[in-house]
Amino acid sequence: MNKIRRIVFGGMAVVAAGLLAVSAVLAAETSGAKPALGPTVKTYKGDKCVEDTDYMRRNHMKVILHQRDETMHRGIRTQKHSLKNCVDCHADPKTNSVLGKDGFCESCHVYTSVSIDCFTCHSAAPEKNGQPPKAADPAGLKEKMRTSAVMGTINGNQP
Repeated sequence: MNKIRRIVFGGMAVVAAGLLAVSAVLAAETSGAKPALGPTVKTYKGDKCVEDTDYMRRNHMKVILHQRDETMHRGIRTQKHSLKNCVDCHADPKTNSVLGKDGFCESCHVYTSVSIDCFTCHSAAPEKNGQPPKAADPAGLKEKMRTSAVMGTINGNQP
């Protein structure tokens, strides 16, 4: 008798869990909500980015490296894809930086275990009142990125 009772209650628990999972999926679909994957990033200035969002998510490093090559090797300076321009639009006004736990750059790079070294030389803060920001001070960033690089290697990604 106990065995039958366990089977019946076990079956009811499985059915209830299945119904709960299905109802959660249906509720998400009908509300139009999409599950959040990865960090949530915010922009603070401008109506839209210099390129399409999906394009920038996939290609921002190519764009930044191309800009670097044009500037450093060919002497061509433009604002559209400059790192300074990115920082000016994406820096959090509370922290005045793109770094930090919820910072535009660092939040994604830590999440994806990709090392970022731009700010060992460049400033992570935008200009204020035409004054350049203080020199880059990536306190703790090297350790976070070292951890990120190790995690990337563990996950099969190259830093």
